[in-house]
Amino acid sequence: MTGVKIDGKEIAQSVKDRVKKAVEELKTQGVNPCLATILVGENPASATYVRNKHKACEEVGIATKDHKLDANITQNQLNEIIENLNNDNEVHGILVQLPLPEQLDEFTTTSRISPLKDVDGLTPHNAGLLAMKKAVLVACTPSGVMEMFDYHNIDLNGKNVVLINRSNLVGKPLYHLLLEKNATVITCHSRTKNLSEFCQNADIVITAVGDRNKFTLTPEMIKEGAVVIDVAISRFNEKLVGDSDYDQIIQKASFATPVPGGVGPMTVAMLLKNTITAASLSSQIGRQS
Repeated sequence: MTGVKIDGKEIAQSVKDRVKKAVEELKTQGVNPCLATILVGENPASATYVRNKHKACEEVGIATKDHKLDANITQNQLNEIIENLNNDNEVHGILVQLPLPEQLDEFTTTSRISPLKDVDGLTPHNAGLLAMKKAVLVACTPSGVMEMFDYHNIDLNGKNVVLINRSNLVGKPLYHLLLEKNATVITCHSRTKNLSEFCQNADIVITAVGDRNKFTLTPEMIKEGAVVIDVAISRFNEKLVGDSDYDQIIQKASFATPVPGGVGPMTVAMLLKNTITAASLSSQIGRQS
């Protein structure tokens, strides 16, 4: 059998189309959605990611404020910039591009962002709301994965899901989102023993290791008809790859995501969606005050 390709570009475009309409509606109400980005240093990959996010914002009509900061900035200086953005009524979303230089602490930095402007869903407040099934702003990559399931009407109710990642950006928020859909979720990681056995018994495998020198998800590790979501992206043998070889996996899976062109575009699309959600929340609060 050959499975169905989960085309992240196609699904992301459907999200962008909805976002564009929402932006137009907000503007009729006098709200001009705006995303502020903070890039510390000159990491080429991070700079590319930020440019792509600005371009996507432009496509749907979201305004942007770009903050490029010196790599030697202190924590106190960065905190002050974030606080200024928290208090800027024209800014609805704040995104600090990670990773940060070693003198800056990621938890301290993201914790300074107002939960109402936390479009990455990384503040302790929003992470806690997610665990309580009350989150409005959710980490972009996990919510993008859930959007893929919805788009293809992949039922998660009662399904066995193996999630190979336990990070704050992907694994932990995705765990809670899957539980909300009544999936049975097993979180695996670098210390997991007999990983192949867990994968072989799973209806859905979501992998996000990102190092082909350490891990590859092979067709032998999944059962016939499984759904495979490959969140990872890294450079291996001078190519952009995920944790699996799509051309092989799709011969056994019922659905699978390619890399590139799978989960990646969804992350940016959900950032746009979170930004208009934050803008809408801001407008509601403004009307009530």
